[in-house]
Amino acid sequence: MIDIQVQELVKSFDLEKRILDGLTFQVDTGERLGILGSNGAGKTTLFRLLTGELTPDSGQISIASGRRLGLISQIPVVPAGFTVEDVLRSAFDRMAALGREMEALAQAMAAGDDSPKTLKRYGDISARFEALGGYDTDTAVNKVANGLRISAAMRTQPFDLLSGGEKTRVNLGRLILEDTDILLLDEPTNHLDLQATEWLEEYLKSFHGTVLTISHDRYFLDRTVTRIIEIVDGKAAFYSGNYSFYYIEKERRYQEQLKQYEKEQAKIAQLEKSAQQLRMFAFKGNDKTYRRAISMEKRIARMNTTVKPTKAKRMDARFASREFRGDEVLQLRGVTKAFGDRTLFEEIYLHVVPGERIALLGENGTGKTTLLNMIMNRESVDGGVIRTGPSVRTAYLPQIIHFDHPERSMVDTMIYEKKNMSATSARNRLAAYDFRGEDVFKSVAVLSGGELSRLRLCMLMDEEINFLILDEPTNHLDIASREWIEEAVEAFEGTLLFVSHDRYFIDRFATRIWELADGTITDYPMNFAQYRAVKAAQEKEKPAPAPAEKKGDTRPARGNRAQQAARRQLTICESAIARLEEECRRLDEEMTLHGAEADTLAELYREKQDAEAQLEQEMERWEALSLQAEE
Repeated sequence: MIDIQVQELVKSFDLEKRILDGLTFQVDTGERLGILGSNGAGKTTLFRLLTGELTPDSGQISIASGRRLGLISQIPVVPAGFTVEDVLRSAFDRMAALGREMEALAQAMAAGDDSPKTLKRYGDISARFEALGGYDTDTAVNKVANGLRISAAMRTQPFDLLSGGEKTRVNLGRLILEDTDILLLDEPTNHLDLQATEWLEEYLKSFHGTVLTISHDRYFLDRTVTRIIEIVDGKAAFYSGNYSFYYIEKERRYQEQLKQYEKEQAKIAQLEKSAQQLRMFAFKGNDKTYRRAISMEKRIARMNTTVKPTKAKRMDARFASREFRGDEVLQLRGVTKAFGDRTLFEEIYLHVVPGERIALLGENGTGKTTLLNMIMNRESVDGGVIRTGPSVRTAYLPQIIHFDHPERSMVDTMIYEKKNMSATSARNRLAAYDFRGEDVFKSVAVLSGGELSRLRLCMLMDEEINFLILDEPTNHLDIASREWIEEAVEAFEGTLLFVSHDRYFIDRFATRIWELADGTITDYPMNFAQYRAVKAAQEKEKPAPAPAEKKGDTRPARGNRAQQAARRQLTICESAIARLEEECRRLDEEMTLHGAEADTLAELYREKQDAEAQLEQEMERWEALSLQAEE
């Protein structure tokens, strides 16, 4: 059965350019479809057309009869005074109507109406009501709220006072609770932390309806979609697989089309050369060769040649690295931060050495951005000390980009903020970041989130730095821009500290994980894959929570959190020590086996030196943590 059918869809917002130009595709019931395309390709416009918010210039959209659409990106307009709980329970409005009809039918039957029509209607509505979970809505609401980290306190808050991200999460929960047949997800992970994103992935696996997803989250696409439609120049290109399949298949198609184009161009060049020679013979008096030349030129004109394939021009820019001198990049000693009665974290002790790449992870609202602002001296420290090394030069890309003069154009912004830069140099720099032509004269105030990030990066990369701090660097960026910033970070030789929910980005760069939870930071000296394995093992070992009544203030004492964090990190540290000791033993055995091979022996010796150096660091860390746990 076909849920959605789109035929020759055309939509434009000005006379010069069509956003969608003959878009045609269909979606079968139960499909998981990913919609890809660069920013501005028309993905969100397509969703607004599907929901009826926009009207197409031409073409047809058909939604299967009786199928209900739900768009995640829409922030619902709710009555004044509605709490988050009210919004979540508004998902059951249709169910409540069924309940009222059931009650009316029950009263009619009690009054003596036993007609077959009444009995059948009551049976049908009862079955539908039960299938929708009408007898146990509390369980459904609690399950969705817990999965999306909508806390009990948040459920009592007025919906209008929430942030945009919080409203998006609540709306996601509302649509999940509704009896929606077709889910339209427009960048659903932008405002979700890792736990909520993974919960949504698991929910979609069990969802029986149809799902269309616009997303630049490559992990999310790999785990949730089975077919890709890419919107290119207003038309659809189809890929029968997830994002990883699309990535490989698109490159294969490009190479195949390029090869066919080059083959055809070589044939055309050969025919043109032959036609030119025949014309020369005709010029010397041979009329037959003239007719042959004309015939050959007509043949060339009739040839159906392959269009030359193109690739989007990649941005070519790198951070200007500065040589680091010293053995300390950053040190946090007893750092504490609170807002009113709410303590974000306390008694944090951390040390960063050159070359580390640290991912700061944690749920939304735990204080990750606050900690970065404290490191950058944009936020005060309530207790403890944050210190950077004397030769550290830091660059910071915040999550929310702000310019002091948004009314200025991009060129003027570059000239004013980068002293001694000419207009020509500014335009050349902007062109390297994919700002070309008349676009460079656009006001900063009208730029999208992704464009603001690129402009700020354009200015950061001109500075010589050795410590780079990024707060959600891939948010609002399309996949091509994400790949570009990943290449720039890959080439950066300094120390990296970043906050991100993009698992692809974390997995590629993190060599150390800081997990911010329960008012403390747990340090995992390992990559993201190892961290996830440790967390999975911890979840398996965790005992079931015993119900207990809260009496008075149950918050832990001030010193307990730091001690608890130290004890957790001691366990992690001991695992790392055991692993490194085993690695040293293995290298000793390898060196014995290859004692007569000079090159191999030298390489093994270097590996053992590195392992022993890491082991020594872990031993020192173990001693410090032991003292902290006992204090």
